[in-house]
Amino acid sequence: MGRPIRTRRQATLASLAAELGVSRTTVSNAYNRPDQLSPELRRRILETARRLGYPGPDPVARSLRTRKAGAVGLLLTENLSYAFRDPAAVGVLEGLALACEDAGVGLHLVPASPGREDVAAVHRAGVDGFVVYSVPDDDPHLAAVMERPVPTVIIDQPRLEGVDRVGPDDAAAVTRLAEHLVSLGHRQVGVLCMRLARERNDDFVTAQRQSSAHFHVQRIRLEALAAAFSAAGVDWATVPVVERFDHTVDDGASAARQLLDAYPQVTAVICTSDILALGALAEAERRGLRVPLDLTVTGFDGIAEAERLGLTTVHQPVLEKGKVAGRLLLGSAERVGPKVITLPTELRLGRTSAPPRTVEEPWFGG
Repeated sequence: MGRPIRTRRQATLASLAAELGVSRTTVSNAYNRPDQLSPELRRRILETARRLGYPGPDPVARSLRTRKAGAVGLLLTENLSYAFRDPAAVGVLEGLALACEDAGVGLHLVPASPGREDVAAVHRAGVDGFVVYSVPDDDPHLAAVMERPVPTVIIDQPRLEGVDRVGPDDAAAVTRLAEHLVSLGHRQVGVLCMRLARERNDDFVTAQRQSSAHFHVQRIRLEALAAAFSAAGVDWATVPVVERFDHTVDDGASAARQLLDAYPQVTAVICTSDILALGALAEAERRGLRVPLDLTVTGFDGIAEAERLGLTTVHQPVLEKGKVAGRLLLGSAERVGPKVITLPTELRLGRTSAPPRTVEEPWFGG
């Protein structure tokens, strides 16, 4: 038989303190409060810790003692990959990460895929507070977050009374966009929107579904469009709205195909996100439609690819949105009462909007 492998017992805070002839508090300060020690003493403690194999204070024990996890939880009710794929989500995530870096805390992603009812991930998340990013008002994970006795900041949606929130004035932004299209002469319009509820619907949207949408941002944008076009004499009940549950360029293209197949007379396609608009542009190209001569296309977000293609869109500061939300959460202990921060938006007129085609200028698309 081979000789048993002998392992060295791992050093502890107490054994390290004894080796150095200092108190355990002094050793702890070398890791947690370095400003309390001289640079030379801290260097000696850390070098001795490496030599003896001391890994540092137990983070679990420390969190139990201080009742602080040292991390912010981000609730994202999408598949985890969405946070790294969707350009607007990437911007928000980067901004939140920057705020956490500035505060010296970690960021814990708490993904909750659509349709998943298990909220255990929220209950076991070791965080000091939550940032909730764009979820429906009836999401069970949101309810679980609100049950936790920690501060919470919502980005975009839902709008809950008494809860901190960061986001743009969606109604004002969409109204400016709609008024631009009305001023160009568009009256026969169609809309592509992101999901309105937790149940899948990849089809045309009824008025009742629009008005009862659990995703507040989409509901507000549709309401603003309805008000602006109704003021211009358009019966909103005649305006086709196509919903897509998934948020990809391909879904935008399929939604535009569904819309234009059923309503070929549409002169403008209004999209509630740039991703859907990029898909609409791809479908227009497939049909041989000239944008904007045959078809106007607009978006919302102001992502880099939209800017590159000259999309007429509403630009919102997504990186700043994440950064402001993080700072708001991390500074919540210093104030009393909820706070709502409204971020500015900008209507950017690009190469994809123009007056509608006229009888004299025939439409060659098909």
